[in-house]
Amino acid sequence: MFNKGKIEELTNEIGKLNSQIAELSKFGGMNAVQIEQEITQLKITKTEIEKELSAVRQELSNLKTSLIETEEIAMLQEVGIYQYTTILESSVGYAEKIKEIEAEIKKRNLADGGAIKAANEWIVNGSASEGRKVIKEFSKLMLRAYNGEVDDAIRTLKPYKMQAAIDRVDKVEKSIEKLGKTMSITIDDSYHQLRISEIKLTADYLEKKEEEKERQKEEKLRLKEEEKAQKEFEREKEKLNKELMHHQSILEKANESGNFKVIEEENKKIAEIQSGIDGVEERSANIRTGYVYVISNIGSFGEEVIKIGLTRRLDPQERIQELSDASVPFKFDIHTLIFHTDAVSLEKRPHQELEKLRVTKVNLRKEFFKVSPSTVKELLAKLSTENIITFKEKAEAPEWRISMKQSQ
Repeated sequence: MFNKGKIEELTNEIGKLNSQIAELSKFGGMNAVQIEQEITQLKITKTEIEKELSAVRQELSNLKTSLIETEEIAMLQEVGIYQYTTILESSVGYAEKIKEIEAEIKKRNLADGGAIKAANEWIVNGSASEGRKVIKEFSKLMLRAYNGEVDDAIRTLKPYKMQAAIDRVDKVEKSIEKLGKTMSITIDDSYHQLRISEIKLTADYLEKKEEEKERQKEEKLRLKEEEKAQKEFEREKEKLNKELMHHQSILEKANESGNFKVIEEENKKIAEIQSGIDGVEERSANIRTGYVYVISNIGSFGEEVIKIGLTRRLDPQERIQELSDASVPFKFDIHTLIFHTDAVSLEKRPHQELEKLRVTKVNLRKEFFKVSPSTVKELLAKLSTENIITFKEKAEAPEWRISMKQSQ
């Protein structure tokens, strides 16, 4: 492989040739024909070296580009943008494929499996059988060394370091070929590719497993939030039922006494309470109903960084207070609240519209955007006919403002 040292070596050689040409040119008419021929030859040599130097520089440039691309892929995979080598729906699918490969690997490692190749004839102390025995033992040793390296690469494998693991195995395969050159001992190429496939599938499996784990974590959080919402609905319904019973009791007594004014008032209150109970039951039954909120935390994330989320809680501020826990130094400020019967869809729309303004392009589960609250308010107003319950353009951020003032 060409490198910087090679370029410097060729550049220096060109410099020396230029000096020789200049030196020979000084001889004038003295052996003019010979000197002219020498100069011409040196110029030809210089041209050839310049071509070689240009080719070396181009190859080095290509290698640098390849290296940068490989490093970028590794960086992206390390932070969550993994490129699968085989597309399967679940980690179970990858596990089954790996088992198939492992069975094939086991078969290839049998006596006549062809995992390793070697010379057919080798004489030791004048004995061909002794030679075959030596080749057989050396082949076993080489294959064991190769398999050990591959197994270790798989055991310590991280999905984003898959290419490094493959490079490591390639080097081992070349080392064994070099060490076994005398006896023509080499790892069979098809077996080598089989083990590389095992590395790739294992990396895919590990990444899919982590992906499923994250989804399960999200689902667990969603169910926990849903459970809290349902408990709120139950408490509210219980409270309204108690009020209903209370006013029904008053109505009953009013009917007995014939107090028409109280009867009218109680019927009105009972209708309002019943409407409230119906509303709670409807919200409890419809898992898409809830509040879409727009909040910020200047002290934690800076100016004009907002979070767009949703909650099914009866009181959305309870959810926002939970987000303002010990994981952030300051409390969140509410900019916008909007109630919607399909809050799930309403929340997704601004996420899609503001895709280019996401704070993180890697983890799309993070709902933070670099945009002003008024822009989001206008967008929500276009997307929904529901009235916006709350809107504040400027974040109060009292804790942060007091902290900044005291630190001056």
